[in-house]
Amino acid sequence: MREWTDGRTLGARASLSLAPDQDGALCLRACRHARVSGVEAHRQDHRNKILYWPFCLCGVASMLAKLRVVNVVPLDRPTRLSVPLLGLSLMQSAFESFVRGLIRQGSLEVETPAGQRIHAGDGSGPRLGIRFRNERAQWRLLADPELAFGELYMDGAIEITHGTLLDVLQLTLANLAQAGEARWLSVLHSLRTHLRRFTQYNDMLRARRNVAHHYDLDHRLYDFFLDADKQYSCAYFEHAGQSLEDAQLAKKRHLASKLLIEPGMRVLDIGCGWGGMALYLTRLCEARVTGITLSSEQLAVAMQRAQTSGLEQPPEFYLRDYRAESGRYERIISVGMFEHVGLGYYDAFFRKIADLLTEDGVAVLHTIGRPDVPSATNPFITKYIFPGGHLPALSEIMPAIERAGLMATDIEILRLHYADTLKEWHSRFTAHRAQIAQLYDERFCRMWEFYLSSSEASFRVGQAVNFQIQLARKVDSVPLIRDGMMAEEGRLRARETSGREPFVQA
Repeated sequence: MREWTDGRTLGARASLSLAPDQDGALCLRACRHARVSGVEAHRQDHRNKILYWPFCLCGVASMLAKLRVVNVVPLDRPTRLSVPLLGLSLMQSAFESFVRGLIRQGSLEVETPAGQRIHAGDGSGPRLGIRFRNERAQWRLLADPELAFGELYMDGAIEITHGTLLDVLQLTLANLAQAGEARWLSVLHSLRTHLRRFTQYNDMLRARRNVAHHYDLDHRLYDFFLDADKQYSCAYFEHAGQSLEDAQLAKKRHLASKLLIEPGMRVLDIGCGWGGMALYLTRLCEARVTGITLSSEQLAVAMQRAQTSGLEQPPEFYLRDYRAESGRYERIISVGMFEHVGLGYYDAFFRKIADLLTEDGVAVLHTIGRPDVPSATNPFITKYIFPGGHLPALSEIMPAIERAGLMATDIEILRLHYADTLKEWHSRFTAHRAQIAQLYDERFCRMWEFYLSSSEASFRVGQAVNFQIQLARKVDSVPLIRDGMMAEEGRLRARETSGREPFVQA
């Protein structure tokens, strides 16, 4: 026996023995009475374990076993352990079981601060590895891996020893898709899923703050990794080896073809960014475009581009929430903005679309989404990158469209296009990492590396896709077959490349 003092009590002497419970699970029994934080240790009767489990290791062991954190096997005979040693042993066992239970396929080596190497997986694929710099990082990961892994990487408490961060994240997500989460992680994820309406309270004031958190960063940051037109959404790669600039131009063309714009039509661009799409529609489709954004940084750049575009009727840009917009438009487009609306505001968003559209109007929505059932968005992303954001399932979008009196006339799902877009962004970010660190700091760089890598991994394993949804008020507002879109896309391509109507990046 040895004395244990937790710093809050006078101490307690207890001899604990490990013995098989009646149902074969591990039971820790107190041989002598002990007092911990003023609560007497449970008696020999095992039933008291239920009453006092928050205060005794018996309950902790039982809880960890039931949650599948540790695998518990009966012992043939009692074994005496000290309380501190037992607690440390349980935690180490929990961590090792967690790692090996998570990674069933592939090859991952996890090095602990004590130098222990845990090998997980079936040995297939490239060898990957991570190292924990301190014990606290291990337990933070064990408590909430979905949030903690990004935080620990951002703080430098985890380092990649073999492979890349993208490799490790892709391996982890692929295993989760195959084997599922441990039970306590499923409970945590379910809690986040049920609370997402409350965590996405995006009234006009909070929506403005959320946008400023990400899009009002120094504009030079985005110059370092975006294309020349500053398109900050999924590109459309028509063939292997296509450059990011060409793929982003193809995205604008592809979306414009679904709008079927005629010269002089009034077009609203909700979430206009730095103005690239509005300028394209003005120049190539001869539309009268109004762009609205909640980012003052984006607004300043968009207005400057409009002034220097050389267009007779350049697009107009305003700092305005979509809920405050009025007027009537023949066409409405929203690219990469719907992710910020918030689940509780989908009805308001589509009702506003319906109110702003003319009777024969057409709208196109381009958004990231989930290919499976509704769920919570990654907590690291919502805490550090896009507060108030949500990646919807199609089943969350369609009911709001229907309630608004709109009709989905075409739906296209882009799968790996965003993965390739993020790959190119990450490559350019890495090439300018030193300059970005001077703008901000090392922690910021690691935070964005995790954001770009985890986002790409999500698309690579099929956890995220892009939806392009064409909407109308009337059943015959658009052609009955998709040939009309294809023909329009060809016409726009010809105008981009013709000497008579050259396409110029403003």
